Amino acid sequence: MATAANTRFTIADRMNRLPPAPYFQRLVARVSTGGLFEFYELFMAGAVGAALVHAQVMPVSGLAYFVGAGFLGMFFGTSIFGNISDKIGRRNGYVYSLLIYSFFTILMAFSPNAVWIDVFRLLAGFGVGAQLVVIDTYVSEMTPASRRGYYIAFSQFITYWAVPVVAFLAYTLVPTHVLMAGWRWVVLIGALGSVVVWWIRQGLPESPRWYENHGDMTQANAVMQHIETTVAQEVGALPPVHPGAEEHESRGHFREIWIPPYRSRTIMLLIFNLFQTIGFYGFAAWVPTLLVSEGITLIHSLLYTFLIALVNPLGPIIGMVMSEKWQIVVVSLSIGIAGLVFSQMRSPVGIITLGIVITLLNNWFSTLFHSYQAELYPTRIRATGVGFTYSWSRLSSALVGFIIVALLKSFGVLGVFAFISLAMAIVALVIGIMGPRTNGRSLE
Repeated sequence: MATAANTRFTIADRMNRLPPAPYFQRLVARVSTGGLFEFYELFMAGAVGAALVHAQVMPVSGLAYFVGAGFLGMFFGTSIFGNISDKIGRRNGYVYSLLIYSFFTILMAFSPNAVWIDVFRLLAGFGVGAQLVVIDTYVSEMTPASRRGYYIAFSQFITYWAVPVVAFLAYTLVPTHVLMAGWRWVVLIGALGSVVVWWIRQGLPESPRWYENHGDMTQANAVMQHIETTVAQEVGALPPVHPGAEEHESRGHFREIWIPPYRSRTIMLLIFNLFQTIGFYGFAAWVPTLLVSEGITLIHSLLYTFLIALVNPLGPIIGMVMSEKWQIVVVSLSIGIAGLVFSQMRSPVGIITLGIVITLLNNWFSTLFHSYQAELYPTRIRATGVGFTYSWSRLSSALVGFIIVALLKSFGVLGVFAFISLAMAIVALVIGIMGPRTNGRSLE
């Protein structure tokens, strides 16, 4: 429990001495529900996109605009809301971005043609794009350093449940037509975020580190004391507070991410995020269409995608152990190799087996880098730095669809996966050479 003596310690000192407790599990689980909607949106694109092409709402080339519109919106949402949440708070940035996503997703579900589908998907992407950045930042600041990687992995475990859900809904609803086309129901279900967003917000505390950095020590101490009291009730007496390396900070500014030692980290993350998304979303967003292009029917393509999606929540479990740069290097190279093998599969067993392998590797990779990048900036510029650099992954995702369409037409599925493998090799190289080690170290 906090005492007057604690006022000479920073919020980080008090947070980092806390042991693992059920309180942190509940807190991370609640805030991570927002990530469900981002992952629903991301993985919905593959199934719904294939259905739109099959229904001749748009050609295969139009699918690049459909996928790209969502990611372009996420590019602006990620970069803008990352900076906004450093100013208005993690909780407010989280809630407002989710409401924007829900509103425009409802409009997309009732769009009359491909143009309006793309427009509303772009605007919905603006809202949902901020979710994972704000969540990563919030979880990093609201959990002790010794278990930070574990809690971010736990957060990813929760958000990845959206993938088998959207795959199952696509498999069961896309072939139907009840009042409206089945793909519209899949989109509309994703908009339910507006129904649960206010429930999520209730009881969700603002980050005490954010309060501290904005000079509101009354609120910072109040939130921190509540956390300490709750944890003490659950696990017993707390260990003493010791002054650490994390000091009270002033407000941050965007220009700081371009000043040493953060400049090299910013450059590294920009390159990393430009290429990592090619491997991750190049497979996730396009696998139903890639399978259809190989002569597999839409319904079988959606079935295979659903079976592969079932293992999505298992990937983050692997990442709960620790997150370190060399794991990212090894896993990214493994994704590239597995993708090339997948491109040669033609039997259902081979497609599903290699698809499961790639999915597990992709989700392990995602857990590793989300934990890693959240540790590269101090509290005052964390959401700004991560939001800006992570937004470039959305920009590359918006453009990569056009490259995949061109490669698919000229070189087939093998050409697409050769491109993905090259991108993951670049990811491994930039992390291995430029990435600092972070595991278990101070956030500041």
